[in-house]
Amino acid sequence: MSIPPQLAGRLAMPAIVAPMFLISGPDLVVECCRAGLLGTFPSLNQRTTDGFVAWLDDIEARLDDDSAPYGVNLIVHPTNKRLQDDLAVIVARKVPLVITSLGAVKDVVDAVHSYGGLVFHDVISARHAEKAAKAGVDGLIAVAAGAGGHAGTISPFALIAEIRSFFDGALALSGALSQGRQVAAAELMGADYGYLGSLFIAAEESLASPEQKAMMIGARAADIVHTDKVTGIAANFMKASLAANGLLDAPGHVGKLDLEGEARAWKTIWSAGHGVGAVRAVRPARAICEELIADYRGVRHD
Repeated sequence: MSIPPQLAGRLAMPAIVAPMFLISGPDLVVECCRAGLLGTFPSLNQRTTDGFVAWLDDIEARLDDDSAPYGVNLIVHPTNKRLQDDLAVIVARKVPLVITSLGAVKDVVDAVHSYGGLVFHDVISARHAEKAAKAGVDGLIAVAAGAGGHAGTISPFALIAEIRSFFDGALALSGALSQGRQVAAAELMGADYGYLGSLFIAAEESLASPEQKAMMIGARAADIVHTDKVTGIAANFMKASLAANGLLDAPGHVGKLDLEGEARAWKTIWSAGHGVGAVRAVRPARAICEELIADYRGVRHD
């Protein structure tokens, strides 16, 4: 196992708050970092590169030396027309952690390494992990069964073990984590960090709508559907949001999405992981973080 020196001793617990599309913004990032968890957001949550810069200005102005570092998710895929512009901003601003998705590109890794930044890449299989390792990433995010968003289907026990058989860099586990003790369990399995997302969708600082937050509070693991018929890539979604958009037939099967543009679809079709049952109320992000930290330290006896 490996904790990068840039992160060692800077977190209240080994946890990363996942960058969630249309959910994570400056307020959520700042409150998580102030509480001691590593907060992140996707660059594409801002509609322009100029807007992305403004968000970085806001976040950096509100964090201090006692705060945990923050990170940015970068979609490394030819369809992301902003890739080079956003990467240039990341390098200029020396963003501490860059989480890459949909492609592990050595040029991107080298650009972040040029200023001493870290690159973690999310993977759903050992094959993807091997490719990312060859690209020189500092860490991997094992997106196991039950994770929100574009999730894998492999058991976390198998995925962590397979990745650890050839990778000794930083490793985070994603997949239904919603308690501090589950982060401790991930460490025992061989991971360095827990990667949590769904628990924060109903945070006060989340960009989710009141309707989405209410749906989160009422949902359980059985209410999550894994399908590739929304974006073309298999992901986990709340069944109620699929039904509200007319995408479930009588037996409960998912039909093909028929809306104009993926962005419009994602505004009304909501993703979540199997850990959704832990969402009990709309709460401040700091309160969620403090509960996680207390639970983690309680089982670790720190």
